[in-house]
Amino acid sequence: MIRFCALRGVVTTALLLAAVASGQAQQWPTRPIRVISPFPAGSASDTTSRIVLDQISQLLGRPMVIEGRPGAGGRLGFAEVAKAEPDGYTLVTSSSSMASGLVLHKSLPYDPVRDFIAVALFGIQPNVLVASTQSGFKTIADLVAAAKAKPATLTFASAGIGSTSHMAAERFRLAADIDVRHIPFRDGGLTEVMAGRIDFYFLPLAAAASALATGKLAVLAVSTPRRAALLPSVPTLAEAGYPNAGSSFWVGLSAPASTPRDIVNRLHGVVQEALQTSAVKDNLAKVGVEPQLMSVEQFGKFFNEDLAATVQLARDAHIEPPE
Repeated sequence: MIRFCALRGVVTTALLLAAVASGQAQQWPTRPIRVISPFPAGSASDTTSRIVLDQISQLLGRPMVIEGRPGAGGRLGFAEVAKAEPDGYTLVTSSSSMASGLVLHKSLPYDPVRDFIAVALFGIQPNVLVASTQSGFKTIADLVAAAKAKPATLTFASAGIGSTSHMAAERFRLAADIDVRHIPFRDGGLTEVMAGRIDFYFLPLAAAASALATGKLAVLAVSTPRRAALLPSVPTLAEAGYPNAGSSFWVGLSAPASTPRDIVNRLHGVVQEALQTSAVKDNLAKVGVEPQLMSVEQFGKFFNEDLAATVQLARDAHIEPPE
């Protein structure tokens, strides 16, 4: 009898806790929601997420307060959210760049898979391969021919070791079998390419959009399987003869791993609703982002596979964490 009463007490407590959690989820949100942005203002992930989060704020009737925490390849921002209270009031903009930490650092103060739940994917955009108009490169064939004529002479910029721009270029380097030099930049890499001091650069279309209007850049290819609507005359890497060089840049929303599933589902549903509004579709299209509708489970699988592919690419390219 004593053992039965104890068991009944445990079950009752569990049911009460579940009821409290369910009640909190039904009331959520009752106050502003913090969204940590681990990368600088104006970056592709920041630009894309602001478009979607503004609409989400309107749908929820609560402010989505974006707080910038750039630094260390996103490590600072992700570490803060991994340790945050899992109550639905602290979220983080996740992206392809989340894998940077795995390549940039030998150890992290968080686990990208275990410490987060991938809530919703906002959209996918191509990385664009750009070169200075001063280079004379008009096609990928021109760039590859120059690289093979003078091995270890051409240079490419990136936003840092392990960044999306770095990994996209490494994937292309391996596919084209060329010997080129990597020059990482904390910022200003695109300016160096425009000035002709760096030969080429892979970067998300949203980050390159304003610079393309200057006439100082030649766009040689887009990395996605299909041509970009904003750049219909620019071939894909596959069309240029490098089907294994493809990549894309994605942006989404993640939360601390123990966030109640009812809150995750509610937030996921609001994101899906936001992505189907004409305002969000139009604004994302202006920066070359194609909205993507995935379930929580589908996005989680997509997220894990992308991280694993980036880690494998780093091994194939013999990239070692500097610290």
